Amino acid sequence: MSENFQSEKEEEKEVLNSAEQQNEAAAQEENAQEENREETIEEKLAKSEAEVADLKDRLLRQMAEFDNFRKRTMKEKAEIILNGSAGVVTDILPVIDDLERAIANSAKSEDFGALKEGIELIYNKLMHTLEQKGLQKISPKNEPFDTDFHEAIAMIPAPDEESKGKVLDCAIDGYKLNDKVLRHAKVAVGQ
Repeated sequence: MSENFQSEKEEEKEVLNSAEQQNEAAAQEENAQEENREETIEEKLAKSEAEVADLKDRLLRQMAEFDNFRKRTMKEKAEIILNGSAGVVTDILPVIDDLERAIANSAKSEDFGALKEGIELIYNKLMHTLEQKGLQKISPKNEPFDTDFHEAIAMIPAPDEESKGKVLDCAIDGYKLNDKVLRHAKVAVGQ
């Protein structure tokens, strides 16, 4: 019996030893997993910090680029405003030359008919140049009154029913530039 008892004790010791070994192995495994988790958390933190730094850098670059774009467009806009009329003025210079010649020759000439004809030619040349740049004359006689293009300066009795609400007389012509009204035509409207 004592042999059985000893062998049972030894088996029990072996079981305990194997259980301790298993516990020890499990503890070591847990420690290794914890270290891996810690490394993983540290790695994730390092990656996140690197990503945040990259995003901050990109944001700062985008902000600087946008600020430069804004400054550049403001400068270009200011230049356009200052020099935008240069093309029109350049096209009108020949008309100014013609007017100067007409003024110089008007003192020498006694023929008012020729002078009038010369002024009409210069006027037509000026109007043609401005029409090429998009200027349109608003001359609304006998058209229905439209507040988008006309400014009523007088209401006069209409000679007939058909003339009511229509422009009967135009005191000052209006002008549009590329379909934008620069000056409304000043008109008398039939009542």
